[in-house]
Amino acid sequence: MRGKKPKIVFDSKRWRAVKAAVLVLICCIHTVGCTSFWNGTSEDSEKEARLKELLKVPEPPDLIRDASITQGMNTIQVDGVAAINGLPGTGGPAVPSIYRDQLLDEMQRHEVKDPNHFLELKQTALVRVRAFVPPGARRGDPVDLRFITPPRSEVHDLHGGWMLESRLRHQQVLQSSVRQSDVMVVGTGPVLTRADHHPSEDDAYRLEGVVLGGGRIQIDRKIGLILRPQYQHVKMATAIAAAINRRFYFFDGTTRRGIAKAIEDDFIEIEAHPRYRGNEARMVAVIRALGVAPESSATQKRLVELASRLKEPATASDAALQLEGLGECAIPTLLEGLKATNPELRFYAAEALAYLDRNEAIDPLLESARSVAAFRHPALLALQGLDQQLAIDGLVSLMDEPSLETRYGAFVAIRSRPDAKHYLLGETLGEAFRLYDVASTASPAIVISLKHHPEVVLFGSPGNLDIPTFLMGPHGIMLKNDPDTPGMLRISRFKAGEDDRRVTIPSNAKSVAEGIAAVGGGYGDVVAVFREAKQKGYLKDQLAFDPLPRSQRTYFRDTDSAADQEGFGDDNPRADAESESDEE
Repeated sequence: MRGKKPKIVFDSKRWRAVKAAVLVLICCIHTVGCTSFWNGTSEDSEKEARLKELLKVPEPPDLIRDASITQGMNTIQVDGVAAINGLPGTGGPAVPSIYRDQLLDEMQRHEVKDPNHFLELKQTALVRVRAFVPPGARRGDPVDLRFITPPRSEVHDLHGGWMLESRLRHQQVLQSSVRQSDVMVVGTGPVLTRADHHPSEDDAYRLEGVVLGGGRIQIDRKIGLILRPQYQHVKMATAIAAAINRRFYFFDGTTRRGIAKAIEDDFIEIEAHPRYRGNEARMVAVIRALGVAPESSATQKRLVELASRLKEPATASDAALQLEGLGECAIPTLLEGLKATNPELRFYAAEALAYLDRNEAIDPLLESARSVAAFRHPALLALQGLDQQLAIDGLVSLMDEPSLETRYGAFVAIRSRPDAKHYLLGETLGEAFRLYDVASTASPAIVISLKHHPEVVLFGSPGNLDIPTFLMGPHGIMLKNDPDTPGMLRISRFKAGEDDRRVTIPSNAKSVAEGIAAVGGGYGDVVAVFREAKQKGYLKDQLAFDPLPRSQRTYFRDTDSAADQEGFGDDNPRADAESESDEE
């Protein structure tokens, strides 16, 4: 048994099947050609060559902008419908329309009881709502909600109303159908009609307006870079992301984290850096001006070249961006740029230094904000993010400037900082609007905000309202001289279904705002009373609505050529650069 070999059984059927398979294989080889298996055809060679070309890593460009375009730097428009209630009988039934159907659908989703009856009340109104989601927005960021009544509306006046919660979506018309995104903005709040702040008697102004800062963004908007076709490669995307992260990073707790991530071989996702919050356009411009290769001996050569370009007005702006991208090693070059006598060259160097958190930038930026209207907006924006006490002190010093635009621009820069409450003392009145009394040696002025924040800012203690007899405000508010006490005003409010409310206050602007809030008035009432008082000549001090510095103004180097461009209407950039506040 030990030496016995296993018996092999020959299967004739299996053998015939194997022979048939071999014959078929030989026929296939003969038909196709034996060289296609052993030596390859010309078609296979071409495919292999193309594959090698696809796998070949492209040569890196000098700057990231040579290899990419931006994505996500557009503003997204979102739309919806909403109901405004709390109107004193000036509303009206919602007429049949697609907007009514949309609102009914929203109300039914939220289980509103008897929505049809609600939309027929005189205390309610249907409005279309619109908002804009900016680049780099984060979930929870506030936005303004703009509203208008639809055509054929029976509503008379929206003053004093409250917008119920509205859900806004991005809408696109594709192949004759409207497609909607998920909810991008949710908002509610008190309304401010256009008639409250505009002197026109047009009734249409009573049917449109804004809820200041009433919307809350529901998404995080990412910014990205799309690589051009000749640079689309995973290694190139990784190299560009690494170049960005060498320059821009922050600490997430105790972990250092870059802002860029290569998602695909043709797409790099970028998170907004904390230093550039509110100025994402600047961050993207600096990123695109970065070099792809790490710092090396060639960096010194590049610094010398950029220093030369920083001295020429035509190239100084781009040179400053590239130097800002280089970071710490570019600071001596930028400091040298501050010595220029040309205010334009000095500004570009100072702006770049500010985003590198250098306090040497503060004085040149303050000077630019005071003297050059075209540089005022970017100068204040750069100062706003500087984590330096000297920057705060400088912004406070701008409150004494004759230009109301400069004063209010500096105020907004301070208010936008996370530590603003330590420097601006304000009080909340009425329906969550703020009143600020700001010390200033310049001429007194009252500023009314029409964007983002409902606020009244008093510069330099504005004087009294000189009302000869009485002043009627909106919806039952009346201001009248107190016959018993000179210099005092009685503010009354008469509202159907409620007890009359009265207060006696000094006739100065601050007390008037506080008094209107004390009798139950809102931000729209305060705005309307000040506008009416100014229009009738009862308010002598300056009244301005949103006198903020405008962005993207044009700086003219040749004053003679600038003078030649006058007289071309509102489209003239120089006219914008020299405009002051919207004084009534």
